[in-house]
Amino acid sequence: MSKVSVYNMEGSQVGDIELNDAVFGVEVNEHLVHMAVVAQLANKRQGTQSAKTRSEVSGGGRKPWRQKGTGHARQGSTRSPQWTGGGVVFAPKPRDYSIRLNKKEKRLALKSALTSRVNENKFIVVDVIKMDEIKTKTFNDALKALKVEKALVVLNDNDKNVVLSARNIENVKTALTNTINVFDILKYDTIVIDKAAVATIEEVYA
Repeated sequence: MSKVSVYNMEGSQVGDIELNDAVFGVEVNEHLVHMAVVAQLANKRQGTQSAKTRSEVSGGGRKPWRQKGTGHARQGSTRSPQWTGGGVVFAPKPRDYSIRLNKKEKRLALKSALTSRVNENKFIVVDVIKMDEIKTKTFNDALKALKVEKALVVLNDNDKNVVLSARNIENVKTALTNTINVFDILKYDTIVIDKAAVATIEEVYA
């Protein structure tokens, strides 16, 4: 099992914790991690873009001028794509961009992302992440004490004071154990996680 240090919010080491290799020590599958990120970004797309083709724009029913003898190029409709007000060639239409991964793939991708952060020493365990009041400066000072700038803060419980204190700090995001995802783990350089949250993740994914 991997052993990492446990810190308090003042940045002092207060102990160690052993991480379950079934979650934090798996073989990193880069292909699955890539698939999970692609799927997550694709599933965010609304797919509601739409433009009209030449068959859908109004007008253009009759031929604008006769075929020969006018000196103009031949035209069949004023709603052809080359005309102002004409239709769009290969117009985008509403479509579903969603990509689905099965449960095993999702779980392994998440474990791989977590393992990569542990291997890179970018996984910081804090004994208790708690705030007595909503104070952005206090929380920012705690991150500085932990020598962290761009962080995903993972909480076991939805602590309103912590969430609101961290909300206005650039490059910092809070998440609960049931909302963490591969994209956020890779986007933020470091994971700062509550000790209780580690136990919950191990219980769910081991």
